[in-house]
Amino acid sequence: MSAKKNSKKRLVIHAATVIALLGTSAFLTVELRKEESAKAPAVQKVTDDPQLENSAQDTGERTWERLKNPERTVLRGSKGQVLATFTDGARTATLKGPSRTFAEPANTTSRVVTEDWVRLMPEPWRKGAEKEKWFKDWFQEFFNSEEDDVFAIAFQYIQGAPVKKDDEGIPYAGDAVFGPFKADGVDRLEQNDFFDYLGIPYTFRNGSIMQPRKERYRALDCSGFMRMVWGYRARYPLRATNTLGDGLPRTADGMARSNVGTDIIKLQGPSPWYTRPTNIDVLQPGDLLFFKMDHRTGNHMDHVALYLGVDTDGHRVFISSRKEVNGPTMGDKGGASRIDGNGFYAKLFRSAKRL
Repeated sequence: MSAKKNSKKRLVIHAATVIALLGTSAFLTVELRKEESAKAPAVQKVTDDPQLENSAQDTGERTWERLKNPERTVLRGSKGQVLATFTDGARTATLKGPSRTFAEPANTTSRVVTEDWVRLMPEPWRKGAEKEKWFKDWFQEFFNSEEDDVFAIAFQYIQGAPVKKDDEGIPYAGDAVFGPFKADGVDRLEQNDFFDYLGIPYTFRNGSIMQPRKERYRALDCSGFMRMVWGYRARYPLRATNTLGDGLPRTADGMARSNVGTDIIKLQGPSPWYTRPTNIDVLQPGDLLFFKMDHRTGNHMDHVALYLGVDTDGHRVFISSRKEVNGPTMGDKGGASRIDGNGFYAKLFRSAKRL
């Protein structure tokens, strides 16, 4: 009897041991999968956050209000919240809509959770335009629309972004590079425009035709990135160069000094370095930001970026195409993409424009 009892006990213990080992194995398998998943290249995220209230869903009485610095009109909901902003002389409109999260986990921990949707109106805003038919038609179509806006378009070019092709099979979106290496194998070539990325000739409004360069296929420098997002994709007029034609000029300096849109923060202080703005509270998501970075370029602005707003850590952040990451990024390599604090880009920020 004693031998049988011991045999049963051993069987019970053995079975319990197997179950425990299987449980441990399953746990380790899950954890290893989690670890491998964390190591996998992360693509940018654009997601809705259901925990955030969409302020644009307010169906109560709405009111229009005029504000200054800059001169603009805002639409308010029944609780006084801003539903939309329209700036005199600018085609850019910021509309409240479903909440989204923009992130680039491969290059930064920064995340922007926003209800702001940045869109282009068919005409520049002017006082009283809310009463005009062109605006009423446009607003009815795009307020609360989830069609790609400027932010969604911009994030279609960062590291890991999937390729998108038009009806003719031409890739118009997808992971972009800044540019090919120079002969030294260290620095990268600039002057890579949207037609280089596309790999097709482009005819501008003034009749000028620009030819793509094969070695620059799928390349966008900082201003080329802005011209791709705002011009080729969002349909803002484009100049062939800084001077030929009308619309958005070719370079960061050309954009900063042009008469397009509305200057939100003007260049101040002595050239060639100018001075850092003291008040950046006037900025609005969608603004173009300009930086003075290179002593070799005289008084020229050397970099342009798209302002995204405030991230979840409370910093004012942007996205731009940069050499260090070799393409569009809101990342930290070569300097955090922030204009507040005392980081590299924050110290070199100089002016801003609203298209």
